[in-house]
Amino acid sequence: MESEILISVQELSRFYGQQKAIENVSFNVHRGEILGFLGPNGAGKSTTMQIICGVLAANQGSVSVAGHDIHEAPRLAKKHIGFLPEQPPLYNDLTVNEYLNYAAKLRGINKDGLTEAINLSKERCGLENVGSRLIQNLSKGYKQRVGIAQAIIHSPSVIILDEPTSGLDPIQIREIRELMRELGEDHSIILSTHILSEIQNLCDRVLIINQGHIVLDQPLDQLNNNSDKPDSIEIGLRNPPALESLLGIEGVASVESINDDTLRINFNPESNMIDAIVEKAVSDNWGLFKLNHGDTSLEATFMRLTHGDNEQLEKEDDAA
Repeated sequence: MESEILISVQELSRFYGQQKAIENVSFNVHRGEILGFLGPNGAGKSTTMQIICGVLAANQGSVSVAGHDIHEAPRLAKKHIGFLPEQPPLYNDLTVNEYLNYAAKLRGINKDGLTEAINLSKERCGLENVGSRLIQNLSKGYKQRVGIAQAIIHSPSVIILDEPTSGLDPIQIREIRELMRELGEDHSIILSTHILSEIQNLCDRVLIINQGHIVLDQPLDQLNNNSDKPDSIEIGLRNPPALESLLGIEGVASVESINDDTLRINFNPESNMIDAIVEKAVSDNWGLFKLNHGDTSLEATFMRLTHGDNEQLEKEDDAA
């Protein structure tokens, strides 16, 4: 049995004068689902998220959150939404406790439930020991946690996160990812990010938007299954051979140098070259230390659906 639809976006369009931001965008998000929202800069991600949250009005189309239309019943719809923009809406001169108390009151939490709501959001976001500290004195990782805490303080059904790990160090990124996994167990999450590995590791489904249109809506496990027979692999070699020798292997279509010790090998889809390349690497002592064909499936799909169109537009502009 399919889970409940918590976000329904139908034929959404938004124009700024004559400039199209998004056009005929439609998708659903189910309870307990983490949806990865990808797209190049200017593709329409932020516009779509702002319309879902009720910050912007659409020129046409509809959005419902937990069964409430964002235009016809905005107060009811927004009760079910928690939003963390790329720049968290923090007040640096407040303590964490003061800020969360303020956020809870804005969300309509009554006096009897304030303490419980604040303590629960602090516990879920790992903020129990910093409640009395000024926000301006916190690290960026903790500020992100405070931003997430304000987004979930009213226990919304839907959480929308815009670049939640932007600018964080690797340890902070790991901590925020763990928190998002936990939140995904009983919320629906839309995660907008430029980090493909984050989508790969966290999300159940990926949505790619380009030039205002949805160009891909697919479960991650289907993308991963498509990589069982990939048409490219990324390999790391301590003693890489000349590119000409790799091109001499039957079935190899092209070789790209990513850096001094990492190559991407593209080959014909009907031939699986992985075994042959691994055997060659061992026999010729190339010092193989990395072979990756999982993440590149999403990367290749993203580049094909976005970068290719941009190249075509550039060609048309040059011709004009």
